[in-house]
Amino acid sequence: MRVGLISDTHGLLRPEALDALRGCDHLLHAGDVGDPAVLTELARLAPLHAVRGNVDRWPGAEALPEHLDLELGGVRVHLLHDRAALPSGTVADVVVCGHSHRPGVQRVDGRLVVNPGSAGPRRFSLPVSVGLLDLHGGAPEARWLPLEVPPARVRRRSGR
Repeated sequence: MRVGLISDTHGLLRPEALDALRGCDHLLHAGDVGDPAVLTELARLAPLHAVRGNVDRWPGAEALPEHLDLELGGVRVHLLHDRAALPSGTVADVVVCGHSHRPGVQRVDGRLVVNPGSAGPRRFSLPVSVGLLDLHGGAPEARWLPLEVPPARVRRRSGR
């Protein structure tokens, strides 16, 4: 089973992110959705689970949980926005989080911790990225994928 991971879209769902997630069996959005249309579009690709991030204040965003425990392919997954808010005693094989906009995969206390990074507007010099979580009977494996996106347009002030 392949699970697509996305976070921190901030209302921008790039075609490159959709292409990277196409063909996944499930999708997880780790918060800071920014616009419910992002969830509608992602749900067209695969079954979707999402949590609320700190910028999710649009009408209806309160219906998104802050934390979500799932079992996918026999693997216990905990989905939240900010890893710092991980409840003590959480039982999970994989923790998927966002918030920092920094993609990464690491093992912490015997569990896989995955941050797919930000798929929304570029922030500082951080990559625009999504993640993939593979659940094929053995230990879960994850990676983040940098997206090839056009450079941001720079607005020049008149008179310069």
